[in-house]
Amino acid sequence: MVTISISKDLALAEKQSISSHEKIVVVNRKKLYWISQITGWVVLITVNLLIISSFEDLPFNRVIVWIVLGICGIIFTHLYRIYLKKHNWTNLPLKKIIPRVLVASFILGVIIFTPVFASSLLLDVERNAKHFTASIAAGIINITSISVVWSLIYFSIHYFENYKRAEIESLIFEAAVKDFELKTLKAQLNPHFMFNAMNSIRALIEEDPDRAKDAITKLSSLFRYALKIERTETVPLGEELQTIQDYLDLEKIRFEERLNYKIISTPDADRVEIPPMMVQTLVENGIKHGISKITNGGEIKIDSNISDAKLHIKIRNTGKFKEESIKISSGFGISNTKHRLSLLYGENASFTIKNENHNIVLTEIIIPLGDSK
Repeated sequence: MVTISISKDLALAEKQSISSHEKIVVVNRKKLYWISQITGWVVLITVNLLIISSFEDLPFNRVIVWIVLGICGIIFTHLYRIYLKKHNWTNLPLKKIIPRVLVASFILGVIIFTPVFASSLLLDVERNAKHFTASIAAGIINITSISVVWSLIYFSIHYFENYKRAEIESLIFEAAVKDFELKTLKAQLNPHFMFNAMNSIRALIEEDPDRAKDAITKLSSLFRYALKIERTETVPLGEELQTIQDYLDLEKIRFEERLNYKIISTPDADRVEIPPMMVQTLVENGIKHGISKITNGGEIKIDSNISDAKLHIKIRNTGKFKEESIKISSGFGISNTKHRLSLLYGENASFTIKNENHNIVLTEIIIPLGDSK
């Protein structure tokens, strides 16, 4: 009961923390919006007043009219923003947004111009009687243009934010899928591996108890390794090769003289981190689909070294590989290795399997050092 209570408290605290973070983000966005909104209109009005004053005298009543324009611009573009959010215009396709924005900007231009024009009449701002209608049209067009620019900035910011959000969500999803697939592949490895290891010592229990004890000791080492890989994505190659040696010793007890093996590796290659059980399953695959099918048995040879800043692992086993089978990824070790190399290294790693000659199958893995997807 105490554990459940603590878990609930932790969950509640986490939700409250997330909620507080979201509120902070909303507050900051709101604050940034108002700063940008007010600053933008103030800069627009100030720049226009400076330009006008550089060419002619600027009476106070005209300054007031421009201030009214700024205030109306702030108010009505904010109401316009509320309308955009309510009707979710930011999620519309471009071909639907453009005509809507043009119409809305014209309407907004007329709405903003109306109080500005009224204030100019009340303040008795000088107007040329001959061009009275033209000045009204010009005023509406100018404010409409400002509204179009405002809309362009607004939609551009939202497009950029949505793009970034989608990109982050895509990366999070890709990472989650990658993590899930790696764990799934690893979970597939353990039962498969242990099943084959158990079979290799089953016949010894009654026939040769001493050899069975030795086999159980080796199997315990394999279990220890299997438990370790649940907590890690990679292991040193040397540790993997030691596990393979234990596995082959168990298989050699079962196959007797029908199975021989040789493991060659360099100290620098032994230190390279690789996906756990990857080489072991390929060795297992070579025995299952190659040596076990040959009456006289055969040999497994593993050779690993570093060349051109890449780890090269070559596995040779007696047998024959059908070229067409690689297209359907036959064999657990083959399909599993392809998946894991692709998930961890993308196109930077390579995996090949072929007949080196009439009775030897060569499997080669190349992993770039210090590189991952």
